[in-house]
Amino acid sequence: MVDAADAIGKAREAVSQRAELPGMSLMEHLEELRRRIVHSALYLCVGFVVAYVFHERLYGFVQAPLDHLHIKLNYTHPMDPLNLYLQVSLIGGAILASPFILYQVWLFIAPGLYQRERRFVVPFMGATVGLFLLGAFFGYHWVLPGALKILIVDFGSKFQPMVTIEEYTAFFLSVILGLGISFEMPVLIFFLAMFGIVSPRFLWKNIRYAILAVFVVAAIITPSPDPWTMCIYAIPMLALYLVGIAVAWWVHPSRRKAKEAAG
Repeated sequence: MVDAADAIGKAREAVSQRAELPGMSLMEHLEELRRRIVHSALYLCVGFVVAYVFHERLYGFVQAPLDHLHIKLNYTHPMDPLNLYLQVSLIGGAILASPFILYQVWLFIAPGLYQRERRFVVPFMGATVGLFLLGAFFGYHWVLPGALKILIVDFGSKFQPMVTIEEYTAFFLSVILGLGISFEMPVLIFFLAMFGIVSPRFLWKNIRYAILAVFVVAAIITPSPDPWTMCIYAIPMLALYLVGIAVAWWVHPSRRKAKEAAG
């Protein structure tokens, strides 16, 4: 009788948990998506305005790696300086607004989560912003200066550098944003595992393919041709993949079900 009562209780709990997930029509999903996009755009605009107030300081942040090499940026079009200020203000504004934008993302996906899964909102936002900033910091303080030294001082030692605003801005953003986005790997694995798309066993079993994929991506986004810079990209990404395996083990549905059965 006790076992039957426990089974009935667990069945009722499962039904109540499923009832937590509200059904939405396609039009309701689209309307919710539109609302979240509009809110995110407004937050981005506010962040852009705030960042543009400090556009001179942001330019100094971008110029600093070249100052160590005593190189000043050049421009070939009258709009290039303004475009630089607008680009750095947009990126700075996006970073300032990122917690609010990520919260809109969470509000969009939250209706499809159980109540116990919605408690991940704070870790999700903290990890997403923190990992991006960590990747950008890593790229700015180690990868970018090293790449500039190799490309300008070593390979370009016999030539006079004339670095333009347009080309350097694209180079700078590819390093900073590339590493910032690459460092989001544990967050991606978190969602794939939470929805049962991948499992820790699958991730560990296919680690050799992950290593190959990481080095291919590193080779594509590496700004200099030497293998050492590629390894500087790849090693943190591999470490984050291992962190992602631990995250997948923590949030995978099979572990949660086993924990509930044991409880």
